[in-house]
Amino acid sequence: MDFYYQLFLYLSIFYISLYLLFLVFRQKSSAPNLPPGKKGWPIIGESLDFVGAAKSGCPEKFINDRTAKYSPEVFRTSLLGEDMAVFCSASGNKFLFSGQDKYITTWWPSSMKKVIVFPETMEKFNKDDPKKMRSFLPEFLKPEALQHYIPIMDSMTREHLESDWSPYKEVKVFPLTKNYTFALACRLFMNIKDPQVVSKFADPFARIAPGLTSVPINIPGTPFNKAVEGGKVIRQELLNIIRQRKKEISEGKDAKSRDLLSRLLTEADDDGSVYYEMDVSNKIIGLLIASHDTTSTSITVIVNYLASLPHIYEKVYEEQMEIAKSKAPGELLNWDDIQKMKYSWNVTCESMRLTPPAQGAFREAITDFTFAGYTIPKGWKTFWTVYTTHKNPKYFPDPEKFDPSRFEGNGPTPFTYVPFGGGPRMCPGKEYARLEILIFIHNLVTKFKLEKVIPDEKIIYNPSPVPANGLLIRLRPLN
Repeated sequence: MDFYYQLFLYLSIFYISLYLLFLVFRQKSSAPNLPPGKKGWPIIGESLDFVGAAKSGCPEKFINDRTAKYSPEVFRTSLLGEDMAVFCSASGNKFLFSGQDKYITTWWPSSMKKVIVFPETMEKFNKDDPKKMRSFLPEFLKPEALQHYIPIMDSMTREHLESDWSPYKEVKVFPLTKNYTFALACRLFMNIKDPQVVSKFADPFARIAPGLTSVPINIPGTPFNKAVEGGKVIRQELLNIIRQRKKEISEGKDAKSRDLLSRLLTEADDDGSVYYEMDVSNKIIGLLIASHDTTSTSITVIVNYLASLPHIYEKVYEEQMEIAKSKAPGELLNWDDIQKMKYSWNVTCESMRLTPPAQGAFREAITDFTFAGYTIPKGWKTFWTVYTTHKNPKYFPDPEKFDPSRFEGNGPTPFTYVPFGGGPRMCPGKEYARLEILIFIHNLVTKFKLEKVIPDEKIIYNPSPVPANGLLIRLRPLN
């Protein structure tokens, strides 16, 4: 009896083992073919490598090392505590840009939302909010509306150069352009003209950008903690302005205002609650970050190239002087003048190709989908990045050479030049940025010759490209 019992026991264990092996094999055989790569350390993943590459002045290293090791199309990593697929080619850009709301949707890392968004509205700040925001922007940022801003941009630029540049032989370009672009955004978005009010925003705003893509450790002294605290100050200041503007609107004192804040307060569904006011604040903060940091960085980078490359400066100067000579004394720029700045815009595009103001953008997979033979599971995050195409010799021969002629005619191959993204989620402020940059260039080169004080000044990324010493420039007045 003991023999048969032991035999039955051994056979049972044998068959159960075979069944378990079958289940494991079946599970493995049916597992999705995930992109190659690694997740890195628990929780933080490869975030330290990602941030470290940017801090060292070579953000493309993180991408290039992994495309060489894993795949030139897509690889797997873990950033900001999320499983992530990084798309690495023009075909990847095209797939993501055309797949909005079909395969992917807008996604903000929780660490970024903690900096920007009121905690009480965190749940409301969802996938629908960007759509609602964009419904206001086309009207506000289309050419017909932007034409009205050109004289304001031009006069503010002249005042800025006269007060903050002309009195000095040498200036630090980056902090000055940050002040200028922020003051301009406050004026156009919220009709704020008082320098003291602008300063209340500017100081805490300076703490936000470095913390947005930092490791989200909320301990006093860390970049993330400084960004969180800066966000609290800005949100409260914005609430005060929003409530004052609502009062003005109710009293009929703001009927002719063209700024975005009034549009948000008069055309959206106002339920009269503090949560609605917070929601408007969230949207304005997002716009200020997008319009302020990237544009000030772009202007700084362009000035850097103009000061480094005299032959480029001379051609920009010639183009801008032709426009200046056609104007009456004191006459401000207009829409037709902007359309004549073709070479200057090519220089701008080449500057943003070599030193893009933003690294890319995140999205979230809303369904399982396949790309380049690999499966991206629902819930994974995706990231497209400028560094996989902007300096790829396949798309841009001799990629380190500064060559504005790349943008003549039809320009680069579609989906290879992507500083503004692409598809339905292309940056809606592209035309606004174009005006702001070109108007600044016009006034700068017709007023000064430029010379770098530190010829080999290093560029660091925090997360946007920033000259290590603020880009110290020697000014030589032309008049």
